[in-house]
Amino acid sequence: MGKRKTPEERADEDRRYALALGAHTDAEFVPFFTDTNQSIRNAAALNPDASAAVLAEFAKDRFWSVRVAVAEHPNTARETILSLLEAMPAKRGVVHHAAKERLEREGVVFGDDGMPAPGVLPG
Repeated sequence: MGKRKTPEERADEDRRYALALGAHTDAEFVPFFTDTNQSIRNAAALNPDASAAVLAEFAKDRFWSVRVAVAEHPNTARETILSLLEAMPAKRGVVHHAAKERLEREGVVFGDDGMPAPGVLPG
């Protein structure tokens, strides 16, 4: 079992969580790219004000839930969503499937290999 957080540590996490939810500019999102709390990073990636550039940074997060949030966020650029796909079937997981579902909703056709069919990426 991990060490219990002090009231001060909990208060600091609550403060950072509120800042993640309230961020509006790209600069306000920067501290959350490396926040130690994955829940705070996830909250920032779900923020409706996150830009395509911010979401591209969160797409590199090591925590799968943050990357799923990026795949599902309406501001995420097509290029970023495509970067979340995994070419090797053995490595595919929830992130790949979330990105694939999003792309399929947008009209992207996938081949038998589980990747976008060549030449069929719509606008």
